[in-house]
Amino acid sequence: MKRLFDIVFSILAIAVLGIPMAVIAVIIMATDGRPVVFRQDRVGLGNKTFKIRKFRSMKVGTKNVATKDLKNSDDCITPIGKVLRKTSLDELPQLLNILEGTMSFVGPRPLIPQEEHIRKMRAEKNVYSVRPGVTGLAQVNGRDMISEEQKVNWDAEYVQNKSMLLDIKILFKTVAVVFSGKGFAEGGDLNRNSKKKENEKE
Repeated sequence: MKRLFDIVFSILAIAVLGIPMAVIAVIIMATDGRPVVFRQDRVGLGNKTFKIRKFRSMKVGTKNVATKDLKNSDDCITPIGKVLRKTSLDELPQLLNILEGTMSFVGPRPLIPQEEHIRKMRAEKNVYSVRPGVTGLAQVNGRDMISEEQKVNWDAEYVQNKSMLLDIKILFKTVAVVFSGKGFAEGGDLNRNSKKKENEKE
């Protein structure tokens, strides 16, 4: 049922959002050149890697690591990229990932393979028994502002309680979170917030 839902609604979404996606592609090309779509290794079903698709929001030549691990990450993001990331429009090409079966609309967000600590925690909690998603429980319960441990706990809770009803609830909550901007933070903001918390503990 879940896979059928993904196939049908990814096709519908691509048909409806085809023109806006084309417009975004033209803006990226006009303001920062090629490539328009960024492909990156991520960890998916069965703890195996796949290529995720995103509209490119980083400058060409940016080191291929998690945003929070970049030095001066704010300077690596293109002007249009900042808008795309904040509104999650950079994720739209993942509709193709959903259609091909490497992702689902709802599930744990796929990691970069080098994020070894959280990858191990996920493996221990059977998170890789489901397809990764464009959105998930962690994204509607703190998004960028929660710890790795909290994210894994939300991912594990999703695996234990997965159902179509839960998926639909998460999708509706995702719309609200994206429009409100709640929980969104870029790499530089995350690092500053982390340092602030460390100083407060001292």
